[in-house]
Amino acid sequence: MTVKIDIFTKNLELTDRLNDYVVTKVEKLEKFLDEVDECRVDLSHAKTARNASDRYVAQLTLRGKGFILRSEERSDSIFSAVDAALDKMRRQIRRFKGKRGRGRGDGQTITDVIEMPAEEAFEVEEEPVIARRKRFMLVPMDELEAVEQMKLLGHENFFIFYNANTSEFNVLYRRRDDSYGIIIPEIG
Repeated sequence: MTVKIDIFTKNLELTDRLNDYVVTKVEKLEKFLDEVDECRVDLSHAKTARNASDRYVAQLTLRGKGFILRSEERSDSIFSAVDAALDKMRRQIRRFKGKRGRGRGDGQTITDVIEMPAEEAFEVEEEPVIARRKRFMLVPMDELEAVEQMKLLGHENFFIFYNANTSEFNVLYRRRDDSYGIIIPEIG
């Protein structure tokens, strides 16, 4: 495969068995989409996950000319998380290729061009389900207090707070280089 595959781990040791497993599985994606230039695989173990079945996380990011496809899945085993992320990526590739093929302009319908197996012909994509809603009180604080609260609460990715200095809602997030960024929403 001419695609460059980068594997990154966090709180997890990359063994030869795991590396070989990921590389052989990811290489099979080439038969679905051959315009991929780079593939990034992020594997991590979240020690503080609420549910034991969500401890291992596998993220796949495919980059090519004019597209970026990403999938993320969690499971109780790193191997099953990789398999689930690959299944999700295959569905995204199928959807991506379908969107590109619609603008043919030669008068043929899509069913004339694509031969679909009978089991996939009736596949309907489900709408996302919002499984939980949370309400919480926002205490006015400055940016440094928000960083401390984020660390104390164990929030690894983001923290929403009411900025006392600017009287605005802000989102504090951790960047990949372990620095922090702030998103200041504006109504458009």
